Amino acid sequence: LNEQIHLKCLTLTAPAPFADETNCQCQAPHEKLTIAQARLGTPADRPVRVYADGIFDLFHSGHARALMQAKTLFPNSYLLVGVCSDDLTHKFKGFTVMNEAERYEALRHCRYVDEVIRDAPWTLTPEFLEKHKIDFVAHDDIPYSSAGSDDVYKHIKEAGMFVPTQRTEGISTSDIITRIVRDYDVYARRNLQRGYTAKELNVSFINEKRYRFQNQVDKMKEKVKNVEERSKEFVNRVEEKSHDLIQKWEEKSREFIGNFLELFGPDGAWKQMFQERSSRMLQALSPKQSPVSSPTRSRSPSRSPSPTFSWLPLKTSPPSSPKAASASISSMSEGDEDEK
Repeated sequence: LNEQIHLKCLTLTAPAPFADETNCQCQAPHEKLTIAQARLGTPADRPVRVYADGIFDLFHSGHARALMQAKTLFPNSYLLVGVCSDDLTHKFKGFTVMNEAERYEALRHCRYVDEVIRDAPWTLTPEFLEKHKIDFVAHDDIPYSSAGSDDVYKHIKEAGMFVPTQRTEGISTSDIITRIVRDYDVYARRNLQRGYTAKELNVSFINEKRYRFQNQVDKMKEKVKNVEERSKEFVNRVEEKSHDLIQKWEEKSREFIGNFLELFGPDGAWKQMFQERSSRMLQALSPKQSPVSSPTRSRSPSRSPSPTFSWLPLKTSPPSSPKAASASISSMSEGDEDEK
């Protein structure tokens, strides 16, 4: 029990052990279990030993979800994962992207795996099941035809040791390889740009030059795109500024026109001021009129009003005789005396 607990703790802090490097053996009597018994639960020192196998090339989330289902089939389970070698895989299925050492190591770092069995058999034999004390085999329920058999898990199903899991749609190793093959040029150019040589990529000299030229074209397109985006941003900012300026100009124009009309309009302050100044100027330029009636000055009763004289030119002729001349002089002297 302590060893089992220790191994479970190790799976959370260290890679899962290989089967041929561990002494983990089920110490309790290994009696055959039914699926119903396993689902009810087993003693802590008797976990249900579940086996799942596969190629696990390009380990992905579909693989991890299948192993999660296998691990959680029963309340107390111990998951063993068998990984087939390169020789078996290339013989019965085809070439792999990852070699067997890489595939083994990928499984060791999956959190649901308790133990990894290297060089697992393509078809499960009773001897293999007994050696690893396997209670149940977990796999998807689709018949797996290979190695001359319609379903390599047929005998496991007939023995009542098969527990089905569900495939994850939309993700598989074949799907990933198909994406790479479909977009081969894209990934070849990508790796050339990252420093891989044409020889490492198995790319011809002509294709290498074509890919590098296409990379330069893509860079130029990206620069043009960035310039266009920056230009659009600049134009948008200018439009916003222009809109604000036009709005402010309209407000100032309305304010200016209102002030102008208020000052120079028909009833404006300028007109009133002009009229006031005009009236003042007229008053300053025009002489004051004399009063119509002036007070009468009192006269002395002893004096009579001065006679009015009309100064008209008189034609004088020389006196005709000395007697006439003396008479004229005497008359003028009398007139002076009367005036006094």
